[in-house]
Amino acid sequence: MAPGDVVTAFSDALGEWTAAQVTDLDPSWGTAGVLDLAWSGPEPSSVGDLGDPAPLVLTHHAWTGRPSHRNYDWLLPRGCTVIGNVPALVERKSDTYAAGWHLGDQLALQRSWDRGERTSTHRGERSFTGAEVASLVATGAVFPDVWKVSITEIDSLDCGGLVTVLPNVTRLSLSGDLGTLVNASSLNGLTGLRSLLVSKLFGMVASDLLVPESAPGLEMLALHSIPAEYAAAMRKVWTPEIPHGTRVDVTGARKPEWVAENRDNPLRDWDGRGHISAVRFRKAVAQYKATRRAVLDALDDAEGAVDTARLTALGREYGEAFNRLDGSRSPFIETEEREDLFRALEAIVDQAEAISGTPLPGAREHLLAGLDSIREW
Repeated sequence: MAPGDVVTAFSDALGEWTAAQVTDLDPSWGTAGVLDLAWSGPEPSSVGDLGDPAPLVLTHHAWTGRPSHRNYDWLLPRGCTVIGNVPALVERKSDTYAAGWHLGDQLALQRSWDRGERTSTHRGERSFTGAEVASLVATGAVFPDVWKVSITEIDSLDCGGLVTVLPNVTRLSLSGDLGTLVNASSLNGLTGLRSLLVSKLFGMVASDLLVPESAPGLEMLALHSIPAEYAAAMRKVWTPEIPHGTRVDVTGARKPEWVAENRDNPLRDWDGRGHISAVRFRKAVAQYKATRRAVLDALDDAEGAVDTARLTALGREYGEAFNRLDGSRSPFIETEEREDLFRALEAIVDQAEAISGTPLPGAREHLLAGLDSIREW
């Protein structure tokens, strides 16, 4: 790629080809400025086929007339082709960053808006929970026109059934919370796959890998918190595809021992999170476990009357411990971590109520009040 290059790609959102211009390259960040063009049509062979190339100006939703201009990873996706070079159509560099080029998405949304359709999703885009997909499989439903799918809250999902229900998916996102993918090798049946994201799912082995021959158009492979064996197999076969335009991002390869140790750990997602060191992760888990034991003991001793003062004190101790761990030189507790710490404390009360089989009035409130009175994050 070079500044001024015009690239074209087929857009599922539009159902035809579209184009964009590479405005600049930033070696320090490894990004390319990409300007969407206000054009779609049959596959072009040269810039001349686009007529008079013009930037796509966005007015849909919260956009106020700015060009559709973003910084993407500077690896040219394998579905994109350079068809020529023209002088830059905008002078300013973009200050917006995003993952995945997905040419045509903004043009499709703008055209829908111009038609009076106030929607933030594309035709052919759907979201399901894992349980909903399982129900669809049971009823024999098929959605041949759906091309973009996000499936969340996966407890256990048979990928064979997924492929039957959604045979023409090109962008697939699968996520759970230590859930299980069954028959993951069936994803090889999605021959038009262009992006695959899998997060916090297990059950896959090396032989379940998606092979390049089955998904020759794959442009994005993002795997996070998945079995180490599967991660290694996927990394091995897909890393050689990077020069051909497949972005490969594999993080959080987990061994079976990790899964067993962290299944009941509400802070497990901190492991491998960029700004949290391994030492801080271990200390955080140790503190959570100590607080959990103390709170469960306090609630077990309650005998029908919750010791609110004791719970308030335990909440303060929890907050003080994480104040020290966060420190002042290189604090790591940001918005997401703060919410994790609150949820972890509440989860202890949930567990205690499940054990006792009865509500524990005031327990949650006093724990959180103690924490809130002392925390510095």
